Amino acid sequence: MSRHRQQLMTALDALDRAFASEEPFSVAGCTYCYGAQDLTALSGPLDLIAEDLVSAVAGEAPNHWDDFPRLYRRLTPRISRSAVTGRLHVDENLIASLLVAADWTTWDAPLSRALRDVWSAWWQATLHTHPGPVPIRKVLSLLTVATGSLRAWLDLWTTTRTPAADAQLADLIDDVLVEFEITDLHMGFYDEYHATPELLDWLLTDGRHRADDVRLDEPYLLEHHRDRSALPESP
Repeated sequence: MSRHRQQLMTALDALDRAFASEEPFSVAGCTYCYGAQDLTALSGPLDLIAEDLVSAVAGEAPNHWDDFPRLYRRLTPRISRSAVTGRLHVDENLIASLLVAADWTTWDAPLSRALRDVWSAWWQATLHTHPGPVPIRKVLSLLTVATGSLRAWLDLWTTTRTPAADAQLADLIDDVLVEFEITDLHMGFYDEYHATPELLDWLLTDGRHRADDVRLDEPYLLEHHRDRSALPESP
């Protein structure tokens, strides 16, 4: 296992310890979608909840639960470990949006800090591994929407000059340049983060210096970038 993958596993273990104080509680919710056996399992020990039930909750609408924020908070270590290892099979954009809905940044400091540490370790592992268990665009989308920041992750990418990071960049370019999606790219299950301004600017500046891809020189793309750059900044 590489050093960065080991650091990610260490961060995930620390996340488990930080959330160990989250006590089981009586979970109530939609009995049409979840039977009494499911609700009982969700109310019991975290490590005994079946993987498919964790996945179901990870992608479920908040209105299915009487106390969605508490349930999602308690399951966060299980959700996070499965997500970063590519085993969750739930749209990463949805996970990010639901974490925001659960107000994860307002959780007790040890909990939110441990989760931030996982995000940072996951990003470093992603930039040092190619291919990774989760496609680069999905990783970047989850991190961006969950933290409300794209630029911070792009800045780390700029300073990570590894063959794996360059290969991940090529993959991202292949993804977002299909039919010029990059010119109107949103992240998040509800398209809550408009990524085009920051990501396009980065791809045509810092990213362009390390990506041997002539598609980044397409006149339509450059014109779109110039037009956006000419717009006044939002107050």
